[in-house]
Amino acid sequence: MNKEPVSRELFDEVMVPNYAPGDIIPVRGEGSRVWDQEGREFLDLQGGIAVTSLGHAHPGLLGALQEQSEKIWHLSNVMTNEPALRLAKTLCDHTFAERVFFANSGAEANEAAFKLARRYAWDHFSPEKHEIISFKNAFHGRTLFTVSVGGQHKYLEGFEPAPGGIHHADFNNLDSVKALISKEKTCAVVIEPIQGESGVMPADPEFLKGLRQLCDDNNALLIFDEVQTGVGRTGHLYAYEMYGVVPDILTSAKGLGGGFPIAAMLTTEKVGASLAVGTHGSTYGGNALACAVAQKVIDTVSQPEILKGVNERSEKLRRGMMAIGERYDVFSEVRGAGLLLGCVLTEQWQGRAKDFLTAGLEEGVMVLMAGANVVRLAPSLIIPETDIDEALQRFEAAVKKLAK
Repeated sequence: MNKEPVSRELFDEVMVPNYAPGDIIPVRGEGSRVWDQEGREFLDLQGGIAVTSLGHAHPGLLGALQEQSEKIWHLSNVMTNEPALRLAKTLCDHTFAERVFFANSGAEANEAAFKLARRYAWDHFSPEKHEIISFKNAFHGRTLFTVSVGGQHKYLEGFEPAPGGIHHADFNNLDSVKALISKEKTCAVVIEPIQGESGVMPADPEFLKGLRQLCDDNNALLIFDEVQTGVGRTGHLYAYEMYGVVPDILTSAKGLGGGFPIAAMLTTEKVGASLAVGTHGSTYGGNALACAVAQKVIDTVSQPEILKGVNERSEKLRRGMMAIGERYDVFSEVRGAGLLLGCVLTEQWQGRAKDFLTAGLEEGVMVLMAGANVVRLAPSLIIPETDIDEALQRFEAAVKKLAK
């Protein structure tokens, strides 16, 4: 096998151009540090967009993967496997859920959730009760169904006609939901507790409580998309605990596998019964390797000291970014929860989030964007505090250059 170093130019030769990756190609990672082909070191505040929840090359995850790799990798869904059963039991023990469906990505978990909501309404009410209410600027995945439920039309351009029966309300505006919901037609309301891609926008607690009541009043299911907020990201195993609002269906992915592809849809016994034999499936869903790794992730992240540490690191990172923002007049606020933070650019810097990402890389720190006006941070949940200090120093150097 040819293992010679490859250049960024090869991407343009062999890959579909739906991405526009930068010039840096990381080749090795350890903890919250990564190194590129040239041996340059970067502090990672991206976390693979809230995916590498325990950092790079975590010994526990490596051990779980190695151990399972010597047993069973994959089985068809004609039979089950031990890692999948153990992980499902663990997720049920730690959450409101009583039933679990495994998939491979957040989009697939959401697809399953939306199908389940319609099937449940079809089983218990009528075929006319099929409408889904989502929110403007939401993001739920890239399949045709999930991108239609997401509230950003730019992702649908050129792919229409879109699936029907989907409405979009205003985030944090309960009256806008009341204007759309009905007992006769609405089967579900789906929401991200914190909108990630659109700028790290937290839901108001009273708004979520109002949604729960509206769903109850209209025999509709409440779906929480916790693909980005789940698995300790907010300082709680799942963000619904932080809000004190329990959904009927919850989707989880990203950090669940710590970098290994896996997703899960969690629900109650009553609701889950509508996905009877043959109604839905996933070839790789419940893969033994993925479930063994995710088991180690959940066992680690669910420890009280880890979740407490997320909040401590969050406060340190939040304070540091706000201090930089004040010194250079670049951030008006830092919002979010736990280690999902959005640094909102001041008016004079609006539209320039990518400049901060690029400048950060030049100084050896990796940050994210959430739209053009927000610098997003989603590092490892166990990033050493000394790494946070150093990352802040590097980022300030980047900001200082931009502000000249």
